[in-house]
Amino acid sequence: MKKEVKVFLWLAGIFVFFYFVPFSDPKISAAIAEAFRLLQWYVREHTLACVVPAMFIAGAISTFLSQASVMRYLGPKSPRFLAYTVGAVAGCILAVCSCSVLPMFAGIYAMGAGLGPGSAFLYSGPAINVMAIFLSASVLGYDIGVARVIGSIGFAYAIGLLMAFIFRHAEQKRIDAVMQMPPPPASRRNLGQTVLYFAAMVLFLVFSDWANTNDVTIALKDGTTLSANVRTKMVDTMDVQLYGADGKLAPEVKRLPMADIASVQPVPSFTMSIHGVKWYLAGAMGIAVLLMLWRWFSREEIKDWMVATWDFGKMIVPLLFGGVFVTGFISALVPEKLVAGAVGDNGVVSTFVASFVGMCWYFATLTEIPIVQALMNLGMAKGPALALLLAGPALSIPSILVLIKIMGTKKTLVFCALAVVMSTAVGLVFGAIF
Repeated sequence: MKKEVKVFLWLAGIFVFFYFVPFSDPKISAAIAEAFRLLQWYVREHTLACVVPAMFIAGAISTFLSQASVMRYLGPKSPRFLAYTVGAVAGCILAVCSCSVLPMFAGIYAMGAGLGPGSAFLYSGPAINVMAIFLSASVLGYDIGVARVIGSIGFAYAIGLLMAFIFRHAEQKRIDAVMQMPPPPASRRNLGQTVLYFAAMVLFLVFSDWANTNDVTIALKDGTTLSANVRTKMVDTMDVQLYGADGKLAPEVKRLPMADIASVQPVPSFTMSIHGVKWYLAGAMGIAVLLMLWRWFSREEIKDWMVATWDFGKMIVPLLFGGVFVTGFISALVPEKLVAGAVGDNGVVSTFVASFVGMCWYFATLTEIPIVQALMNLGMAKGPALALLLAGPALSIPSILVLIKIMGTKKTLVFCALAVVMSTAVGLVFGAIF
């Protein structure tokens, strides 16, 4: 019955949308076009490089990782400090966006990981990483950079502990059900082989999804040279923010036709040096995985892995694509200038609005930094800026839709509420001090 109600609500929502939306309105038409553009950007820039490798890792977790090992390090009965540290640190190392962390969270959650450590991993993965720390400090100021580090690590622990406490009774029933499942057959590999296999897969994801600073020098065919930060790159256009003579990004987003661009050169940096050879590094890891599969895995095990990966794909990808489309549609109707106008002070309302908008907005890895910089140039105060940085990368409309599928509506809403409320509180304190 519950499933039928969900189906009815989806059908009713679609009906209402198509019944009332004035498609002849230029704003609506433009928003639909922007939704398709954002979805194309997501498909081109993030699906193959990030989401697909993450699904293969999730399938491997559910197929090859022993339940005992998951329960030992991330289970509800494991030492709290160990479990939450593993969850938070593992997320920080991966440096993925809010959508790409979902398959791996689904994998460890299905294997019996506690909701608390799993939530710590779910928050920390997209919320913070080494590159985000340095870029936040250098671009937005050391005060915001340090506050983001402290806030993100603290949030990973706090959200995990609160989720575990709030849903302690439901979690016990879930863990009991997981423990009733028949144990998997004994592995054909020793611990060292299993560790090498998963390390190669994780490194493939790290390199394939290696962050792009998006700072470039653009040469136009008319001889003009532009210093810019790329927001999105489509088949036919590129959306950029231009750097001014003072070295600051202009708040406006300029759309350049690809037909007018002669060349695009990344601004040299260590990050971009690695980015330039990332597919060679990822390819080396991919070859290592294939060799391990050939030597250490049976054909039946590989088949089970592919089936598990496909199951995660069927569950996650349609919701991600739908969520990205909705995000693009809403973002076009609610431009950044309007957002900046609502968060111009360090008050409760402004900070809450920033946290809530951040929860809905989709940020690819590191893109939150130029976006926040643009909003600050438009008048966004420091407290709301920090609140958006804390709530934004960890959540988005696409990830929320998938989380509802993985752990249910109630747990997802509580996870979102905790992120928004805590981001608002920290943003208020930060705004009052600085």
